[in-house]
Amino acid sequence: MLAVEQEFSTISRDQYRKQLYGFWLGQCIANWTGLVTEMDKIGNIGEIKTGPFYTRDDWGGKDQPSIWSEGQPSDLSPTIDFVFRGEHEIWGADDDTDIEYMYQHLLLHSGSPLLSPEQIRDGWLTHISHEEENYLWVSNQQAFDLMKQGVLPPETSHPDRNPHYDMIDAQLTTEIFGLFAPARPDVALHMADLPIRTVARKEAAAISRFYVTMHALAPSVDAAYPMPKKIMWMAAEARKELPDSSYAAHMFDYTKKLFDSGIPWESARDSIYFTYQVNQAGGYDMTSRNLYCNGCFAAGINFAASLVSLFYGGGDLRETIKIGTLAGWDADNPTATWGGLIGFMIGKEGIERAFGRKFSDRYDIHRTRRNFPGDGIDTFGDMAEKGLAVVDRVVRELMGGTIDRESNAWVIPLNGND
Repeated sequence: MLAVEQEFSTISRDQYRKQLYGFWLGQCIANWTGLVTEMDKIGNIGEIKTGPFYTRDDWGGKDQPSIWSEGQPSDLSPTIDFVFRGEHEIWGADDDTDIEYMYQHLLLHSGSPLLSPEQIRDGWLTHISHEEENYLWVSNQQAFDLMKQGVLPPETSHPDRNPHYDMIDAQLTTEIFGLFAPARPDVALHMADLPIRTVARKEAAAISRFYVTMHALAPSVDAAYPMPKKIMWMAAEARKELPDSSYAAHMFDYTKKLFDSGIPWESARDSIYFTYQVNQAGGYDMTSRNLYCNGCFAAGINFAASLVSLFYGGGDLRETIKIGTLAGWDADNPTATWGGLIGFMIGKEGIERAFGRKFSDRYDIHRTRRNFPGDGIDTFGDMAEKGLAVVDRVVRELMGGTIDRESNAWVIPLNGND
């Protein structure tokens, strides 16, 4: 048997710190911007009708009411525009960032790069309020209720116990595991497996694996590629996590075909709406299930919408956030995902260049969660340092890699450590 020559990736810890900072900052900008239009536009099927979808011409225009705002626009901004926090303000946690923050905290203090069912349960019960408002919805809320009854993950997402297993929840709580295993999607998926299955099964879990894979690939994508090529290469590699028979794969392939045809993003979004919500193509049967708001929180339709902003945004942070904010449905979730990914890829300085301004580096986890040190006030710099410590352990214990202290870099085997 011929020996396989080992390949290695060398990744600077100094550079990675800047990129992790960019991940948190990019997520926050995109998350809070997307919240302005969250659930403004979900289509016209079922009991809730929201009129024509937004287009690029609506950017900077008046925000329209969401499905639950009783006729009022968002209190974040009267217009559809970027939402920022200045240098002397504080970013608030939201459900697109707070569970990831909690998982990083748990990994940092767990003594292992793999979380156990008991550690996940104890973390949720410690850091999530047991009373409303606890900033949990659909599958996350059901999983939390089950944990309080003594049920451990992954049983908390079992379809017999959790009817919301195919909602969006895992997509916005597990992407960070990709960044804990740079250049090694296999390790990232191993780490993320139980956190994903805490709240998701079937296609929703596969879509979450897609996002984790995208983030794990970001540190290793060819630096010589222009951003659009980087994005499309990463997406094509992550597509392999979607079973060909799944509606998620159908959505990826269909959206990619629409993008390649050259039609505007609005036309692609409209086609996705008619294809999957009106005609229920590709096995996506959400409409026939007569759910509240026609499954506007579902994994599937929000995945398809996220691909529109990813493909058409082409790795441009501002454009990707704009499209995601206007695309419809659960608008803050796709924007936060891609804002975090692109923010990681371009780092803090790249984000500042993109917007021509400085931002706050402070983050209040206690806006939505509880029982963290320092009265819940953290900084992106410290959050990045904590992320580095997690990666250090992952490199040594799960990858069989090393830390070159002289160059302050990780040396990561790419072929596994068998």
